[in-house]
Amino acid sequence: MDNGIDIRVPDIGDFSDVPVIEVLVAPGAVVRAEDPLITLETDKATMEVPSPVDGTIVSVSVKVGDTVSQGTVIAVAESAAAESAAAETAPVEAPAEQAPAPVVVPEAVEVAEPATAGSEDGGLRATPLVRRLARELDVDLTTVTGSGPKGRVTKQDLLTHYDRGVAPATGGSPAGAGIPPVPEVDFSKFGPVRRVPLSRIKRISGPHLQRSWLNVPHVTHSDEADITDLDAYRRELDETAKADGYRVTLLSFLLKAAAATLRKYPEVNSSLSGDELVLKDYVHVGVAVDTPDGLVVPVVRDVDRKGILEISRELGDLSARARDGRLTATDMQGATFTISSLGGIGGTAFTPIVNAPEVAILGVVRSKTAPVWDGETFVPRLMLPLCLSYDHRVIDGALAARFTAHLAHLAADVRRLSL
Repeated sequence: MDNGIDIRVPDIGDFSDVPVIEVLVAPGAVVRAEDPLITLETDKATMEVPSPVDGTIVSVSVKVGDTVSQGTVIAVAESAAAESAAAETAPVEAPAEQAPAPVVVPEAVEVAEPATAGSEDGGLRATPLVRRLARELDVDLTTVTGSGPKGRVTKQDLLTHYDRGVAPATGGSPAGAGIPPVPEVDFSKFGPVRRVPLSRIKRISGPHLQRSWLNVPHVTHSDEADITDLDAYRRELDETAKADGYRVTLLSFLLKAAAATLRKYPEVNSSLSGDELVLKDYVHVGVAVDTPDGLVVPVVRDVDRKGILEISRELGDLSARARDGRLTATDMQGATFTISSLGGIGGTAFTPIVNAPEVAILGVVRSKTAPVWDGETFVPRLMLPLCLSYDHRVIDGALAARFTAHLAHLAADVRRLSL
């Protein structure tokens, strides 16, 4: 078709060979620009590929289970503008009287699936994503029963198999090694039960959290920051910001203070690679955002180079897109440190799980007014609990204490953030 438009997978960050988990349109479907066409699932999130034009889908080039990368053609569409122009220029002919054409029902055609098996697994079907996850969990895929088309092993098949406590393939990985399975319990014996599937975000993030918890020796260091003056200044900025359609929250200041502290203590802004530390000369901070489907962690880039107001605007935009499910893969890549704040909910302390391959994560809970001795008397001050979980292979207790103390020092006086 001369006026057909190839619809391709847009920029999806560093991901390639991403599985298609849903095809949302069929040939003949009328779509508008930004309507979702297919859904992809990476090991971090799901994402929808939207239509770039208004028009009609002529053909669909992918199916569930296929893998795609940036630039892959997923469909061909005829734009609404082209359809309109063709309708205006087409000659009108009187219909010839003829017998109605017979309705032909095509026979079902079996389309061969792309080979996904290597010779080592005897024809086992699984996507590259599932194969990689199986290697990370140290699970022998030949022991997993597939529920997908033609026995394909899906990601949910693998996770269900792993959650049942099946022993790892080699025993060389800490993930599952020597850990007895949780026994199955028939809870219906004790009363009525309901079963609901985990949200897609939780199904994706669960194995990552378990892997981090089992592989990283976690330690959590706690401290407090006096944010009395900072909060007063924040409220002034917030009043002005509300008129411009955004908010200035405490989290903006914490990102800025954390970035300055990461610059002072670069080991905390690193990753462990074998016997070496990868020290990063950039500061990208992930922020855990609560959504109806679970936590997602968008990333604010180059925090050390941005001001409080710019960070606040970016945080507002990322949070809104996270809750609406509109984050892209790029939005959630590249963090060097993460902050998880429960301040809007409550709590006194908690142990956040390090988001490996990062080596530390800051947990924040609700601030409270407490009596603080100023050398002569007790005065009311607004105190913010800080909880730094860290990888003890990289960070020792002394470094963790210095890092958190410096962070609290910066938060106590916002003027220090400009130094």
